[in-house]
This record gives sequence, structure tokens and C-alpha cells, in this order.
Amino acid sequence: MLKDTLKFLIQYILGGLGLALLLLLLFPGLRPAGLLTPAASGLTEQPATYSAAIRRIAPAVVNVYTTSLVERPVNPLLQDPLFRRFFGLPDPETQQQLDSSLGSGVILNYNHNGYILTNAHVINRATAIQITLSDGRQAQATPVGIDEETDLAVLRIDLKDLPVAPLGDSDRLRVGDVVLAIGNPYNFGQTVTQGIVSAMGRQRLGISAIEDFIQTDADINPGNSGGALINSEGRLVGINTAIYSQSGGSQGIGFAIPINLAVGVMRQLLEQGYVVRGWLGFEVQTLPRDIAEATRLDHGVLVSGVMRSGPAGKAGLNPGDILLSINGQDMGTPQQTIQTIARVKPGKSVKLEVLRGWDRISLDARVIQQPSYRR
Repeated sequence: MLKDTLKFLIQYILGGLGLALLLLLLFPGLRPAGLLTPAASGLTEQPATYSAAIRRIAPAVVNVYTTSLVERPVNPLLQDPLFRRFFGLPDPETQQQLDSSLGSGVILNYNHNGYILTNAHVINRATAIQITLSDGRQAQATPVGIDEETDLAVLRIDLKDLPVAPLGDSDRLRVGDVVLAIGNPYNFGQTVTQGIVSAMGRQRLGISAIEDFIQTDADINPGNSGGALINSEGRLVGINTAIYSQSGGSQGIGFAIPINLAVGVMRQLLEQGYVVRGWLGFEVQTLPRDIAEATRLDHGVLVSGVMRSGPAGKAGLNPGDILLSINGQDMGTPQQTIQTIARVKPGKSVKLEVLRGWDRISLDARVIQQPSYRR
């Protein structure tokens, strides 16, 4: 009797569930108001396509072709100094040859003129620079400003009705955000690759003196340098600059200059011809482990050279000193030291805390404009 009753109840429940499911499929409006959907629960779906974002900015991403004169030996065999010494031959004759390279750039709006932001290494030593737009138009470009410290350069072209890239805010980027790289890899023409922001604030890469890179796994290959890194809305958030590679191709580690930094450099190059950047005239290196252990220091950098006529030399800084802090901020790496001084406005004084032998001393140094950027 009990067995028959249980069997009846199970059939009744299963039949009811089946009927409820059928009604929900036929009449979606019957779904209870409290039932969470993906959007209501805070989960949003990724867009199925980024074509709208690409269409928004792609016309402002250009191909950069450069030509330069290089010295090459007439006979490559004579390049070997041992070969020349063995046969008593003179130094090899050289001849100038044209060398070409490629990169990318992005058109930005500055006083409604045709300015292009790219990498300095894309146009270094170039005798001619040609720009090709995505609509097929071409023009010769003129460099109007270069900042080697950040590896950025500004070009100018004389064309009308130029597209411009909409700017994003690189300070709002987060690790995991979707980004897309647009450029001219291997001279294939405009190419788009997708990835995410892998890390922010990458430094100590040896790419440039001032480093604060966005790391991404979006494929960046030779020819992408100077191109656009954009967010999913089609706004420019970085300038693609370099890749980490042991083979010459992309290995999922690329670096881009944040657009907030790049636009600031561009504005100064156009307004005054150079970037305002503090300088004290000394060199530092990573604190050797044996010195760190002997002094029991957990921070600091070793002063390896001082220009006697520079601000640091006049303030009393000596080679061999250990620089502990600048204006109370602990120094941990040479890169951090360079960037800390560079951000100080020329004319202001900074306090250097130094360990000399076993004595801690304080020095006051007056920051000046970096000499290589004086005009």
C-alpha cells in the first residue's frame, strides 16, 4: 500500500514539474519576478563582436614607412678584423645604402592639425617618412618632436579631413580588461589582434628610461610599434611599443605606453619643443647583495657616478654613496630613482638621504631641466 502511494506521489510531482517547464517555455512572461537573469545577477555577457569598436578607430591608425642611409662594407668578407690582420689588408671600404623599415602610428586631434603619435625608435635616423592611411591616401611626414626617454615621437602630415582617434583613460584600465591591438605587422596591412590587460605599471624592462608600461597578451609583432591599443569601446588607451620575444615573433607578452602618459609628452613636445623633466646629474645602480647584507638595508641604490658640475655634485653627493630616499620616499631601483627625479619640476629642491660609510647624511639639491632637452 505504502509503495503504491509513493509511486503515485513521484509520478504526480514529475508530471507537475514537466507541465511547469512546458508553460515557461511557451509563455516566458510567466517567469517569477524574483528569478535572477545573468544581467540582474551582475553577470554581463561579452560582446559577440568588436567590429563597432574597430570601425570607430581603425581609420586613424596609419602605416609608417621609413627610409634611412646606412654604411655597409663593399666586401662583407673584409668585415672580419682577424681576416684583415692576417692578410695585412686595410680597413674595408664602405658605401651608403638605403635601408627601409616599417611601423605604425595614430592620428590624434591637437588644434585640428594632422599630428601622428608613434614610437621614437620607428623613425630614428630616418631620412624620409611616408604615411599611408587606411583609405589609401599617402603623404610625407615631418618629425616635429622626439622624446627618447619615453620612446615617443610626433609627426605632422598635410592632408585634409583626417580621421582622429577617440581617447580613452589609461588610468582606469584594470588587469583583465579586454584590449585590441591595431597596427601593420610584417607589412601585411592593418591587422587587429585581441587580448586582455595582463599587468599594469611594468618597469625595469630596459626599453626606455621612463617606463610605466601596460602589459598585454594581444599579439604585437614587428611593425606594430607605434600602433593603437584600444579598449572594447574603441577608445585609445595605449601606444604599442615592444614585445618580449626570444624568436622575434609574439609570445603573448607585449608592452604599450599608457595614453595618458603619451598625450602629456605629445602636448609638451608640440607646445615647447621638449618635455619638462627634472635632472640632478648622477647615475645609480642596483644595490649589490653583499653591501645590502653588510649594511642590513632593505632599500637604497648605489651611486655609481656623479657629474661634479651638476646639481647633485654641487650638493655634495659622491660615488659610492648609498641613496636611501628622495624627499622621504624610499628608493629601491635605479628606474624608480630616475622617474622620481624626472617628475620634479626644474627649479625645486629635493632632500637626498644618503648612507656614507656608516653615517646617514642629508643633502639638498636643486633640480634643473634635463640638459639633453634644452632648446
